[in-house]
Order: sequence, then structure tokens, then C-alpha cells
Amino acid sequence: MPKIIGTHSGTFHCDEALACFMLRQLTEYSDAKIVRSRDPAVLETCDIVVDVGGVYDHEAKRYDHHQRGFDEQFSAEFKTKLSSAGLIYKHYGQDVIRAIAKEADLDSSAVDQLHKKLYESVIEGVDGIDNGVSQYPSDIEPAYKESTGLSARVGRLNPWWNQPEGDMDERFAQAMALTGSEFTERVRYYALSWLPGRKIVEQGYTGRFDIDQSGQIVLFDTFCPWKDHITTIEDEALEKNPELAKIVYVLYPDTSGAWRVQAVPEKPGSFVSRHPLPESWRGIRDEALSERSGVEGCIFIHQSGFIGGNKTRDGALALARKALTMD
Repeated sequence: MPKIIGTHSGTFHCDEALACFMLRQLTEYSDAKIVRSRDPAVLETCDIVVDVGGVYDHEAKRYDHHQRGFDEQFSAEFKTKLSSAGLIYKHYGQDVIRAIAKEADLDSSAVDQLHKKLYESVIEGVDGIDNGVSQYPSDIEPAYKESTGLSARVGRLNPWWNQPEGDMDERFAQAMALTGSEFTERVRYYALSWLPGRKIVEQGYTGRFDIDQSGQIVLFDTFCPWKDHITTIEDEALEKNPELAKIVYVLYPDTSGAWRVQAVPEKPGSFVSRHPLPESWRGIRDEALSERSGVEGCIFIHQSGFIGGNKTRDGALALARKALTMD
């Protein structure tokens, strides 16, 4: 007999729509019926209840977050109070990840990494919005309005104030499909692209002393998005040994077969580099740059000094080694 997932009736939100979608990815609830009600007698008949009922009890499979005194977080690393999406993800997220990313053949370590990464990159935002947690201090005036996020788009699936309500269960099904498609895409991206990229960065970081004795240059034989990974991996290493030198330059091949040397930003998302390429090289190209730097095969150095190019791997490495000793 199919299981029954209970949630509240009336206006719906992103958190319970995503919670219901995640539950349906599990074998136990794959064909579950969704019942939307606020009647305690109806909810009592449900096998699992999310976002309604005033109870959080994992053993009883009740996952509401509206009751007085509720203050559950995903882990000690996070401060945002969980919504129903966060509660379901906390308890069932690893199995959901395995179900969605079957082709990735994930081991337990990989699932642990993805569980945390997907919480901070997807679920925490849903939790924060549903619980009214601001991303920044309230005395800061936003420079513009933003209404294209997932929670806002789910909200717009509810009827307008002056529209007939129509079939709310059908509207909720659309909300589940919307949240589910975006969550599935994110799971697949992090499992099949982000995680393999991390392995490349880990290998480059581990082998950095084979590239230069300073340990401040990392080289990747294959390009991958590396900025997020390099900071995390470096922080993990520095926790074990605070005396390690921080990475300054990253080298990788570009799509044309040439090589790039890029300065590591001070922090993810920052436009300020830890040690930009030398000021005397910036904005200069080709032969003029090769002559000034003393390195053959130069292509360019950006005016801000955050990136440069050389025709060969050895040329890019020579630029990075020289730049370490210059301002």
C-alpha cells in the first residue's frame, strides 16, 4: 500500500514543495500520495508529515519547524534555522543524493562532501528565506530588488489574490516539479562536475612541491573550476599544519593549448589577489612582454595582474616563479 506524505493545505512555499520532492526520490516514498491538510485527524493518518503539525520528531517522522522553541540547524557549522526542506535534507539527504546521482557511483566520503556542499549552496537559502533570516544586516539598503530566486518563483505558482483558487493540489504538484528539477540539476552538477574537479585540485595541491619548492604554485594538467576547491582544500591542510605556505598562483592549459597563470584571490568571490602578477608586466603583450619578463613565449598579462598567458607550460611556470619574487 502506498505511503502517505502529509503537508499543509492553502498557500504553499518552496520548503515543503522541495521536502516532498526529496522524499519521493526515496524507494520508500517513490509512489507516495501527497495529502494537503491542516486537520490533525487527517495528518494522523499520514506516514510522514512535513511543515505542519507543530512537532519535530524524527522517530515519529514529523518534521515541522513553526513551533515555539524550535531552533534546529543542519550542523554546528551553520547558524540558519531549518525549514521543512532542511529537516528532510538533514535526515534523508544522503540517500536522496545517492538516488539522484546513481551514475556517479559515490562512496561514503563523496556523499558526505556533497551533503554539506548542497546544503550550503542550495538548501540553506530555502531555509533562510522561509524562516525570514536575512543574508546581511538589516541596516544595509539593498542596491536593487531580486525576485528571480527559487522561493520567489514557487510563490508565484500560488493564485493571485484576485484569481480563482482552482486546483491547489495541481499547483502544488507544479511547485514540486519546479523545485525538483532545480535540485536535481544541482545534485547532478556537484556529483558529476564539481566533485571530479575537487579531485583534480586535490591532486594538484598534493603535488605542488614537485612543481616548485616554494609550495606556492599549483599546476593542473586539465582545467577545472578551481577557486572554490583550492580555498577549502588549503584551509583543511592549514588546520593540520598552520605553518604551510598559502597558494599564490595556479597554472592550467586553456582551450587553445596555451597556458594560463592565475593569481589566487584573497577569498572566494574576491577581485583582490593574494599576490598579483608584477605591476611592470601588466597590460603588456607578446614579444614586448617576453622581453620585459625575460620569459619566451609570453602572450599577455591582464592590466589588473590577476591572470596572464604563455604559449607553453614551462613558460607559464617560469612566469609564476619569477612573479613570486616581484611586486
